[in-house]
Amino acid sequence: MIRVLVVDDHPIVRSGIVGLLDTEPDFEIVGEADSGEAALELLGGDAPGPAPDVVLMDLRMPGMGGVEATQRIVHAHEGAAGAAAAPRVLVFTTYEDDELILAAIEAGASGYLLKAAPAEHLTAGIRAVATGQTVLAPSIAAQLTRAAVRAADPEQPTLTARETEILALVAEGLSNPEIAASLFIGESTVKTHLLHVFAKLEVSDRTRAVIRALELGLLP
Repeated sequence: MIRVLVVDDHPIVRSGIVGLLDTEPDFEIVGEADSGEAALELLGGDAPGPAPDVVLMDLRMPGMGGVEATQRIVHAHEGAAGAAAAPRVLVFTTYEDDELILAAIEAGASGYLLKAAPAEHLTAGIRAVATGQTVLAPSIAAQLTRAAVRAADPEQPTLTARETEILALVAEGLSNPEIAASLFIGESTVKTHLLHVFAKLEVSDRTRAVIRALELGLLP
């Protein structure tokens, strides 16, 4: 059995996650927490019940957030004596902010998945992390790659996750209204993001933006 601690400050979301994982025969929910502090308390040395194998961690919560909680969980088990029993942290969040992603990975998270992903991606990710693997949503892996490129060449233009998402849909031939409907945002928001993209890539239209982004490796 894979023992899982679910950490999320939204009760409905948390109960939905627990309900989903409860349907898997190889998962056992050993606790729920609504903050980083509550998670650490459940993981304390005197805490009753079995320790989790995987901590499913949201990032932005009242009080202690997921990044700090992840760092404390990982650091508490550093060293050979506690390594085998250390729970692995799998970030499960809605946020694709570059700084948050890097902070979570640097804090010691074993994976980073987005809540928009299909349920089977989450269950597969938990199983993978429990066996010592690293799991990253494709868009997160792409952002980490871009971050590495930026470190090597700080002058190369970069796009946000949303700008990349919109430009990828432009590359697929979608119009602004179609992109807006696909992403559940306003058409004016799409136009604003594209104007930012044009400025960053120093182009004046959609076609040149796609071509330039492909040349720079900014599109998958």
